[in-house]
Amino acid sequence: MKIVLFDFDGTLTKRDTLFAFIEHAKGKTTFWIGLLILLPWLVLHKFGILSSQKTKEKVLSYFFKGMEISVFDNLCSSFILKIDQLIRPQAIKKIKLYNQQNARLVIVSASIENWIKPWAAQQNLTVIATRLEVVDEKITGRIYGKNCNGVEKVNRIKNEIDLSHFDTIIAYGDTPGDLPMLKLATEKYFKPFRSLT
Repeated sequence: MKIVLFDFDGTLTKRDTLFAFIEHAKGKTTFWIGLLILLPWLVLHKFGILSSQKTKEKVLSYFFKGMEISVFDNLCSSFILKIDQLIRPQAIKKIKLYNQQNARLVIVSASIENWIKPWAAQQNLTVIATRLEVVDEKITGRIYGKNCNGVEKVNRIKNEIDLSHFDTIIAYGDTPGDLPMLKLATEKYFKPFRSLT
């Protein structure tokens, strides 16, 4: 049995999907105005003063707090075509190859699971990713639990998958936040598709 663990943003895709999704959901004008307003927090994050989780919650709160989750999920479903444009061609070829080998394929991502899942389902991938907090069917802007990055990727994988069932564990990543996940693997690839796309 073979399992393949893929980071999403930057590994399978050419750019971060958080901002691509916001632009898709809100339009370019609202997106850029929002970025200007959020710039102080983004700068604090860039310099390591504000954590990734707090920064992401600030961004999510600004753009989506109070939105009904059903509306949000509809936007996520319509984001599939944009993801198709963002996926690295060599990455999709590799996914198809692993599917032919009947491997279990899992995306493990710090991005929000809602906009990854519709695309992943089409490619026979399951998703372990950051989750939104939803109260009374509305987005609060907070993350449910922890941002799925670094050691949290390993924690989530171990909580949801019994890796002892697999003879081969293959992992793909592109940032330091993927290194704990890569350490789980018997085969590991760092930025494997960068020079090919």
